[in-house]
Amino acid sequence: MVKEKGILEPEIIFEDEDFLIINKPAGLIVHSDGKSDERTLCDWLIEKFPEMKGVGEPLKLTDGRVIERPGIVHRIDRWTSGILLIAKNNEVHQFFKKQFQNREIKKIYFAFVYGNLKEKFGTINAPLGRSKGDFRQYTTPARSRGEMREAITYFEVEREGKGASYLKVSPKTGRTHQIRAHMISIGHPIVCDRVYSKRECILGFNRMALHAYSLEFETHGKKRRVFEAPLPDDFKEGLKIIAEAD
Repeated sequence: MVKEKGILEPEIIFEDEDFLIINKPAGLIVHSDGKSDERTLCDWLIEKFPEMKGVGEPLKLTDGRVIERPGIVHRIDRWTSGILLIAKNNEVHQFFKKQFQNREIKKIYFAFVYGNLKEKFGTINAPLGRSKGDFRQYTTPARSRGEMREAITYFEVEREGKGASYLKVSPKTGRTHQIRAHMISIGHPIVCDRVYSKRECILGFNRMALHAYSLEFETHGKKRRVFEAPLPDDFKEGLKIIAEAD
């Protein structure tokens, strides 16, 4: 991952006339929430691709301010690293948005979670809504308030050791905090997720151990493509530590 002048910079994995595939570093927020002036992925996009300003749908805040979101079709959390699909024009933006809405885009994440799962693969089918106890969290019906939205996550255990499991996770739906909320709902929060767990960080992580690894989708030219964001160094180190348990 490139770092210029102390600022984390995304990596361009692929680019053509229609879209970009970006590898976002952990710690970089996708777009501003209007509460701070920190640099965002959207700032970087406008700097690198000024012609993309106005592509997509801006965020309108309650105080009337407008946050530019050039080409943004989907998001990942600040402390999640990994792959993002960015549209370069409005026609393609709508094309990709429809695929996400129709659940036609296949997403794969990797995550380290606390403990060993009883089931080595399975499906978590549990709707999510805002938590009653913590406005930052999303949770299942018993502890939530307001609107509930369908959420489905597939998981498979890849490795185990050192009090943790390494999972391949495929969310069918795209709810806010979906993987994080679903993992804690089965008693296995993501390692170093400070919003959903108070457990000590392990395996060398100092950020949430969640990485958006791949996207599979149809391009505007009607070709099915798969793109991957390589595992970051902290994930490679976590796998080495788990391997020591063998």
